[in-house]
Amino acid sequence: MQMRPEYEAFPLKAYDKIRYADTDRQGHVNNALFSTFLETGRTELLYANEPLHAENASFVIASLKLDLISEIRWPGTVEIGSAITRVGNSSFSLFQGIYQKGKLAAVADTVIVQMDDHTRKSSPLSSETKEQLKQYLVEIEK
Repeated sequence: MQMRPEYEAFPLKAYDKIRYADTDRQGHVNNALFSTFLETGRTELLYANEPLHAENASFVIASLKLDLISEIRWPGTVEIGSAITRVGNSSFSLFQGIYQKGKLAAVADTVIVQMDDHTRKSSPLSSETKEQLKQYLVEIEK
């Protein structure tokens, strides 16, 4: 997969509606909302069926790098593509793209860690979770 892929290249797809309240005085969607769009795609992966995290554990974001490429305008919808790029012992990396009408508006790289709810420290991903994540694994061409 390329660093600026087409939406169709992503193994996971979601969409979100753009609300009028999402816009700023420039008439486009405020950059803070891009994180909300990423969350929409992320939750489709992590919680759509049964949660992927272990019992008594949660997923937390350790790192988020967001590159804004073009503006998004109201009204309409956005499409969010998501793919796993790395599966580690207690964390994994997620690559996402946000699109409007087929045009790439942003890409993001996120590192997500499984955290034990009691100790508040990282905890290993189960082999089952790793296998579920690997079905969405892609290699990014740099």
